[in-house]
Amino acid sequence: MQPVQDATVFIVDDDTSVRDALSWLLRSRRLYSEGFASAEAFETMLGGGFAPSQASCLLLDVRMPGMSGLALFDKISARGLHLEMPVIFLTGHADVPTAVDAVKRGAFDFCEKPFSDNALVDRVEQALAQSAQNLQARAGRLRLQTLLGELTERERDVMRLVVQGLPNKLIADQLDISVRTVEVHRGRVFDKMEVKSAVELANLLQKT
Repeated sequence: MQPVQDATVFIVDDDTSVRDALSWLLRSRRLYSEGFASAEAFETMLGGGFAPSQASCLLLDVRMPGMSGLALFDKISARGLHLEMPVIFLTGHADVPTAVDAVKRGAFDFCEKPFSDNALVDRVEQALAQSAQNLQARAGRLRLQTLLGELTERERDVMRLVVQGLPNKLIADQLDISVRTVEVHRGRVFDKMEVKSAVELANLLQKT
């Protein structure tokens, strides 16, 4: 798998030696990382309005002094950030059932200590690929909402019937307007939505 470009792996673990070892391991695979000694420190970095702008994932220790990794994950997932910043738990044997439960609630995966270096980095790269895909999808949804915001109410009415496959004559009858007016609105909808056909428009709208 090709490494995702401009990606960041966040490491949250209270053990300095673990953070350093993971950072070195990721560097050996040309992956950039940032380390945090506590869940509280990472939460502060996230702030109130943090949203990933580039592919990222989080290597998160389950047990730490203060806020636990699970408590941090709950806060991350409550904001939906785990979709664009997948979480991989680092866990000891005793915490495996807890980590499995977290995966069921949306964590990307867990790796039991001591973990295989290659297996861990492979999962990190897969998490980053998923992050990149989800970020791209989010950008597409935002772009679509922007395009939809340019439509007038009448253009939205015409668009709704166009994607249902109705011909211009039936659209005109339903909206009590002339066929020529439907054609004008239809052309404007296509221009504003940056599509060339009703099929392309319908496919675009499926992303909402």
